[in-house]
Amino acid sequence: MKINNAQKKFLRQSAHHLKPVVWAGQQGITKALIKEIEEVLERHELIKVKCRLGEREERDAGIKKICEDTGAELVQRIGNIVTLYKKNSEKPVIKLP
Repeated sequence: MKINNAQKKFLRQSAHHLKPVVWAGQQGITKALIKEIEEVLERHELIKVKCRLGEREERDAGIKKICEDTGAELVQRIGNIVTLYKKNSEKPVIKLP
């Protein structure tokens, strides 16, 4: 599902007060990390992930892999903090404009 710019703006505003709920660190992007992100996205739809994966190129690759493996949309990235969105197909929590 692609989200447009107006929807991204709405999601950025909604995520402003959120704290990171998942940390990607020294272990890199593992199956367990992907599973945890998928579970949290299923419940909340909009989350922040803190990526401590090394240099910029490594972080970019890690963020891309997370988005591809989970099917989530990248809403925003500020430094090490990434905001992700994935609509819950059964019980949507967030209603996009």
